Amino acid sequence: MMLIDILTLFPEMFTGVLGHSILHKAVEKKVVQYNVINFREYADNKHASVDDYPYGGGAGMVLTPQPIFDAVSALKENAGKTNPRVILLCPQGRRYEQCIAEELAKEEHLIFICGHYEGYDERIRQYVVTDEISIGDYVLTGGELGAMVVIDSVVRLLPEVLGNQESHMKDSFSTGLLEHPHYTRPADFRGMKVPEVLLSGNHKLIEEWRNKEALRRTLSRRPDLLDKIELTEQQEKWLREIKKELE
Repeated sequence: MMLIDILTLFPEMFTGVLGHSILHKAVEKKVVQYNVINFREYADNKHASVDDYPYGGGAGMVLTPQPIFDAVSALKENAGKTNPRVILLCPQGRRYEQCIAEELAKEEHLIFICGHYEGYDERIRQYVVTDEISIGDYVLTGGELGAMVVIDSVVRLLPEVLGNQESHMKDSFSTGLLEHPHYTRPADFRGMKVPEVLLSGNHKLIEEWRNKEALRRTLSRRPDLLDKIELTEQQEKWLREIKKELE
């Protein structure tokens, strides 16, 4: 079972997200356990303050190291598991991608640190954190939403979480390409028809169509991804055909 600890000043933000849909079903299946902790509880001063003014001056407040250090230390001790990944959500972190989700899904214990002020005391980054992650080139008011995004993308990859274990294997980015288009009933909706090949029952042709359409979609929307993967000889052939069709 994977253990996910979340350190935040606003634990109520996670109630709805972790209590519904796939993330909740993962708990019911005993695949994952979530612990949401208000790290203010670890502050050692009488006012339970967790932030202070930055040395050198400047706008905003900075999270002090003591509550975070003590909280992470306690979580490690309580879990009895060695070397958890301690993840800091911040704009300066590594850009989050599917390959990181797949990497984190192999871990037994993840600890997320969600700040809600101007920044963190640098010693938190240096001595506590193992990973810094950014979900995009923009700034949020806190790390909570970023943590929710990462947790959702990781938990859905765990065994038995999705009804069909092959569901995530062909997701966008998992193969290096964007995912092919999907269709369902009716076959003809207000004159808009499903491609005939999908109705043929010929699984070989259907798979070829899906692979080719994944290439087409990636070329039109994210051509940069094609430079990052090694295409098969067949994919190279399909890509040449697609480019010729677009000329």
